[in-house]
Amino acid sequence: MASDLLGSPASHETDAAPEDGLPEPPPPEGPGLFGEPAPAAAPPPAPKAVAAPSGPYRVLARKYRPTHFDDLIGQEALVRTLRNAFAQGRVHHAFLLTGVRGVGKTTTARIIARALNCIGPDGTGGPTADPCGVCPECKAILADRHPDVVEMDAASNRGIDDVRELREALRFRPAQGRQKVFILDEVHMLTDQAFNALLKSLEEPPPSVTFILATTELRKVPVTIRSRCQVFSLRRVPVEMLRAHFARIAKKEAVEAEPEALGMVARAADGSVRDGLSLLDQAIGLAGGGKVTAEGVRDMLGLADRFMVFDLMEAVMGGDIAAALAILDRTHEVGADPLSVLQDLAELTHLLTRFRAAPALKDDLSLPEAERTRGAALAMRLSVPVLGRAWQMLLKGIAEVQQEGVDRRAAAEMVLIRLAHVADLPTPGEIVKRLTQDGGGEAAPRPAPAGGGSGLRAMAGGGAVASAAPAAAPAAPQPREWREVVALASGVKPLLHAHLLHDVHPVRVSPGRVEIRPRPSAPRDLAAQLSALLAERTGARWTVTVSNEEGEPTLAEQGRSAETDRREAARGHPLVQAILAAFPGATIEAVRDAGADDYGLPLTPAAATAEPDDPEARDFAPPEAESAWDHDDEPPSDD
Repeated sequence: MASDLLGSPASHETDAAPEDGLPEPPPPEGPGLFGEPAPAAAPPPAPKAVAAPSGPYRVLARKYRPTHFDDLIGQEALVRTLRNAFAQGRVHHAFLLTGVRGVGKTTTARIIARALNCIGPDGTGGPTADPCGVCPECKAILADRHPDVVEMDAASNRGIDDVRELREALRFRPAQGRQKVFILDEVHMLTDQAFNALLKSLEEPPPSVTFILATTELRKVPVTIRSRCQVFSLRRVPVEMLRAHFARIAKKEAVEAEPEALGMVARAADGSVRDGLSLLDQAIGLAGGGKVTAEGVRDMLGLADRFMVFDLMEAVMGGDIAAALAILDRTHEVGADPLSVLQDLAELTHLLTRFRAAPALKDDLSLPEAERTRGAALAMRLSVPVLGRAWQMLLKGIAEVQQEGVDRRAAAEMVLIRLAHVADLPTPGEIVKRLTQDGGGEAAPRPAPAGGGSGLRAMAGGGAVASAAPAAAPAAPQPREWREVVALASGVKPLLHAHLLHDVHPVRVSPGRVEIRPRPSAPRDLAAQLSALLAERTGARWTVTVSNEEGEPTLAEQGRSAETDRREAARGHPLVQAILAAFPGATIEAVRDAGADDYGLPLTPAAATAEPDDPEARDFAPPEAESAWDHDDEPPSDD
């Protein structure tokens, strides 16, 4: 009985002992000696808590942040230059790092700071391109607590007062390390006054100070700042290099990932390592400890299935509106954004056009299997003009979907309907062929007006027009007219050529003498510059006189007038009128005159009367039609 009252250690175990170290006595099983009710049973012991991680989770972008130059991927030129600079002891006092977000600008700045301050494991080392990572200086910089490495966010510290404080700090020697390093991130956000205050410090800093500026907008940094720094442009990391990098990280994290999934992440990163690692982190979380699959990444990014994109392309190019809308509905059901669907279509259109231009791409192993097989087969069924028309329509449609207040799904459906509707319509070149075969091109063209030249060729349709460069102006040892004088400066003195073209009214040109009336915008020494050019190019002495006479229009004005005349001549041509009628809303964008020079003016009489050898000299023949003409000028057949 006593044994039962005291309890047995085997049947009454306790999780913890009281402070005196003795075990807690068990509660009585029945009523007390004086009739009091039995106490309530003790609650069951709480389960033991699982030990928490030793520290907070570090995202992949920080965990795998490069700490040495060799860790930087895709920046071989930068690494090679900096390594050589440290090896030769020719490290600049100011660096300007530029590139898109996430390619390693700030990371490179921190590596440079460690390289400048590293003292080696034994404390006797000097500046090195391979910092040890174990000395007090390296550890402090890696932990962002080194007093001599100062990072400033120029976006929030952009005023002149902030720069004055920085300049004041330059007066003091380093507190701990060998070199003070000031890292200014997003430096393009500084005000003009702040830039001006920084100039002198950048040009002549104390010997123990190094500046490292970082920006994503190099064009916004004044040239006076750029000229005082060594500028390094960090390039976007290629997709294949990113995919391989993410595969290595996934292996280190003991995460299984499909190559196609890693490829999607790499493409979505758009050349940014940090963006790609953030997406990979998200994909690993989505997988929940399982395998990172292409389907999961596709859902995460809101992308349409690649095979659905091919199906959609075949539907719209086949004119099957119902099938195209049904496929769009399926992409919507799986969570794909309508904008992403159109962007995928545009990307596929570009790929198919590349296949048409370079068929050998079908053997490029860096492309996914679907692109190399199904894409190459589809490309062979579509012509370049059809793909070009689809590209233009998709670009316009993407802009429509991005407009505010627009139903994105409805806008995407309208784009697909338009694409499917024009699938059966001929291209402008095919229209010209048919009109020519039906006798539409037999009408004689209107005589070209004065200055319009001969051999006109116009292209119209949908606002997308190709225009070829005019023939080169004849070069003569001794110029006889103003445009020959201007042509002497072309390609030799671009600024002088621009002034002669736009800012000078020619009065008269005679052997050895030129009279001009410059505009106020022309430089004061224009006559002297022109005289020197004429002497240099012709080997003779020329006199250039500034006249008060009105003179002729500038050469640029003469060219615009001739272009207007050519447009009027083209607009009245029966074939062009037929094309404009077949494509409502189309306009004449450019007119090429094979008998015109670089300035749009008719060639000299000798050149103008020469028989053209180029088949493009035929009247109103677009590229598609020209390639089909034979030597007898007979129109092509339907075969």
